[in-house]
Amino acid sequence: MDTRSPEIQLPPYAKLVCILLSIVIIVYGLHTLQGLLIPLVFAILFAVLLFPLASRLEKWHVPRILAIIICLILTLTVIVGILYAVSMQISSFAQVLPQLVERGNDYLNQIQTYADEHLNIDRKRQVAEVRKYLNQALSEGGAILTSTLLATTSTLTDVFLVLLFIFFFLLYRDFFRSFFYRVFNDTRRSKIDTVLQGIYMVVKDYLAGLFLVILIIGTLMTVGLLILGIDYAVFFGFFGACLVLIPYFGISMGSLLPAAYALVTEDNPLKALGVIGVFLFVQTLEGNFITPYIVGSKVSINPLAAIIVLILWENVWGLAGLVLALPMTAIIKVIFDSVDSLKPYGFLLGEAEKPRPPIKNLHELAEQLPKRAKKIGDVDEKS
Repeated sequence: MDTRSPEIQLPPYAKLVCILLSIVIIVYGLHTLQGLLIPLVFAILFAVLLFPLASRLEKWHVPRILAIIICLILTLTVIVGILYAVSMQISSFAQVLPQLVERGNDYLNQIQTYADEHLNIDRKRQVAEVRKYLNQALSEGGAILTSTLLATTSTLTDVFLVLLFIFFFLLYRDFFRSFFYRVFNDTRRSKIDTVLQGIYMVVKDYLAGLFLVILIIGTLMTVGLLILGIDYAVFFGFFGACLVLIPYFGISMGSLLPAAYALVTEDNPLKALGVIGVFLFVQTLEGNFITPYIVGSKVSINPLAAIIVLILWENVWGLAGLVLALPMTAIIKVIFDSVDSLKPYGFLLGEAEKPRPPIKNLHELAEQLPKRAKKIGDVDEKS
């Protein structure tokens, strides 16, 4: 006797309402819990990146806990080294600060003269407007300082949480695998292992490809800035390269700082335009050749889906959402491709297939039928 309760059949409009309500609840939960979820996702990505090193140390008979601690120490060493190099570059700006102030005053005087002569805005009115905005900025300085300190404290807390999560993800990785076996007990373990391996590979390949892209872009922009004779070319070049984490317009944003620096420190304003030109040229190479060939083969997401998910995740998680949008979408696509009912959505996220040429006559159709039947048979054997 079948004791299972009968399945409830809902009308189409009720299903649509349930789906929309579920999406709203999920998005609201993601936004509300971003303080926990963002460090958690970053920890998963870094845990995947550190897993090969931890696994290699364990094969050398290093205890798992000690191997994970060594990985975290190496990670902290790299982060501290990068921050130290950046701080040294920033501190060296203090040497040219008087020159920046002097050149800035010159540009301000030129703007005031132009406004006085061509726009009939006398200097007294300009000084009054500048004093008003300056007083407003000073009155808000306390709030800005407080928010900066809170943001710094929050960042340090997030770094600690990420390291703590990485430790436990690497320590309990076998435990989490057993958890998935128990949750999906109706599914073959080999299929679960395939999905987990697919997620691991797409994340690992994406991060490795992204590191290579940053290295190539940073080198190209550094060479371009050196040719233009811009100081701190290495810093500006790799600063802009790191902004490739924000797809499509990150490199363009990175050009603003060196362009402003060149405009203030160089006698020729065309150098600032040259800096912007170098960044735009490298961005064109990055978008059309570098990233598609290095990262695009690892994360097969079509441009339309990429733009949509970038906007969605930016609205949910802000800047962190922009950085995490593509790897999270790649993980979702791996899951969709592994579930029969979700495969159409995985297909929608992926690269568009080339359309088949139209069949001209029945003779051509008869020649193509055996090939299509063989292709369908091969797909069934793999599944």
